[in-house]
Amino acid sequence: MTEGSSDTLDLEALRSFVAVARLGSLAAAAEQRHRTVSALSMQIKRLETRLGTRLLLRGPRGMTPTAAGDTLLGEARELLRHHDGLVARISGRGLSGRVRFGLPEDYASRLVGRLLPDFLAHHPDVVLEAVTATSGDLARRLERGELSLIVALDRPHRLIGGEPLWRTTPVWAGARELALAPDHPLPLALHPVDCPYRHLGVEALEASGRPWHAVFTSTSIHALETAVEAGLAVSILERDRLTPAMRELGEAEGLPPLPACEAQLHYGRRVTAASWPAVEALGELLKQRLGRRE
Repeated sequence: MTEGSSDTLDLEALRSFVAVARLGSLAAAAEQRHRTVSALSMQIKRLETRLGTRLLLRGPRGMTPTAAGDTLLGEARELLRHHDGLVARISGRGLSGRVRFGLPEDYASRLVGRLLPDFLAHHPDVVLEAVTATSGDLARRLERGELSLIVALDRPHRLIGGEPLWRTTPVWAGARELALAPDHPLPLALHPVDCPYRHLGVEALEASGRPWHAVFTSTSIHALETAVEAGLAVSILERDRLTPAMRELGEAEGLPPLPACEAQLHYGRRVTAASWPAVEALGELLKQRLGRRE
């Protein structure tokens, strides 16, 4: 390949393609990239001409990648990440901008204790704001543009286009010596209505015809665990959160099986161009550290 070869890809065109694929809209991508829609459209067309294939299709959900576009999307993100990292290392300028990250409280200790400090150590100029909330609340805040990216479970508020991280293992949890009366409503300790585990537990109970009532409701996972350990109520917890004072309940206690959820990574659609490299860097770190968990 000679210098100036027609096979060379334009990095700025790749950035525009990634923005359109992520945002699903030429107008939104143009606003983020500080370009006109026509300029962005021309960049995409030149990229498609260079590669000899269609990369994006317009549909009812906006602009979506073709099969070739999906392949290019992953490779383009990796190429741009390496390019920007190289420029930062040589020039001495690291990532900057503001990253607003949302995550469920149940997983906060794993992320806040290890992953987030590592991210800030590598990118000290990034302003990071991390918040915890239920998955449903996080999804709505992402859609309103209040968050840059979130880790959330795929219910009760389903978002389109999430990148899978791991599968959860919800179980019925009760105190070690708890005895349940099968003819009495099941006493439950629950998160508020936006909680995925509350949603799937109540759904399973109602499908099986098992009556229940909420004895204890709290936004705090630690408060729910205390209520379970004290024998006050049964709750739905991740299996690895069971303590020695708890036991897993199931068919023997007349409780229906619980389906798994999927933890997913979602990016916001209103991230500024200046902050997007930092947002993507945190997203990549999340996928590297969490993507292999089952």
